[in-house]
Amino acid sequence: MQMKVLLTGAFGNIGPNVVEKLLEQGHQVRCFDRKTEATEKKADRFKEQVEVVWGDLRSPDDVAAALHDLDVVIHMAFALPPFSERNPEKAHEINVGGTQNILNTMKAASPPPKIILISTSSVFKLDPNNRSQRTATDPVESINHYTQHKLECEQLVQGCGMDWAIFRLGMVPPRATGLGPWAFSIPLDTQMQFLHPQDVGLALANAVTCNEIWGKILLIGSGPGSQIYYRDFIGRLMEAMGIGRLPDEAFDTTPYCTVWMDTSESQRLLNYQQQSFEEFAKEMSLLVGYRRYLVQLLRPFYRRRLIKKSPYLQAKK
Repeated sequence: MQMKVLLTGAFGNIGPNVVEKLLEQGHQVRCFDRKTEATEKKADRFKEQVEVVWGDLRSPDDVAAALHDLDVVIHMAFALPPFSERNPEKAHEINVGGTQNILNTMKAASPPPKIILISTSSVFKLDPNNRSQRTATDPVESINHYTQHKLECEQLVQGCGMDWAIFRLGMVPPRATGLGPWAFSIPLDTQMQFLHPQDVGLALANAVTCNEIWGKILLIGSGPGSQIYYRDFIGRLMEAMGIGRLPDEAFDTTPYCTVWMDTSESQRLLNYQQQSFEEFAKEMSLLVGYRRYLVQLLRPFYRRRLIKKSPYLQAKK
């Protein structure tokens, strides 16, 4: 069945994978995002295959221009850390205010479309002693402005009076070879529910025609081999890039809220788990390409330069 789908935040880290899978399944796709050099470049990839509406979630008029004649809204656009932590008021206007604008516009439609809100596994309550898989009914709490905004949006959607679903995603790393200071802020013994970009794209594409998702919170993560520790994640990626594993002292030890999740229900409904973390690591190695050999030749230089980005190692000296 062909569906008319609006995807907000269509040209961010995850969005293009969702657009690709929706198009493969024959859906009509409308993309909403802020117009920047980066988003325009990603939009060019799809050219005449999708309708693009540029705008700002904070503007009811911009939202109304995108939100008409639809079956499903996939709301992915969100202000992320570190921006959300440095500019919490502006981020709240974008995240919570933008979600409210979407819901208000949906209610004015007859019939209103359904909405899938993209949330995060980071909303689960931080409990270093709990190493079990989390389920959708486990306790949640905010640990920063970003997770507070996500929880507020979850509440708005659940109380909207329309058909809704909430997808809490595992960690979807970008396909990029750069590594910023953020990478050192996660303790090495942190649980990670890896989610391959292609798997999340397929999950959302399959979701728009799945009648069983509505009214549910679903936990989305890749399949076997994707419940790993951050030590394995960052170490494997550094090896793929030719740099090698970094010293433990470079990483923070403050507990960080990412968890393993029970994804059995989402897999049963959406049948999306096709990739693994190992596949992603191989993709990263291919992305680095011939530069990997150059990095290996100059490994001591690259390692020193990268380790200098760690604020924790500098503080320990």
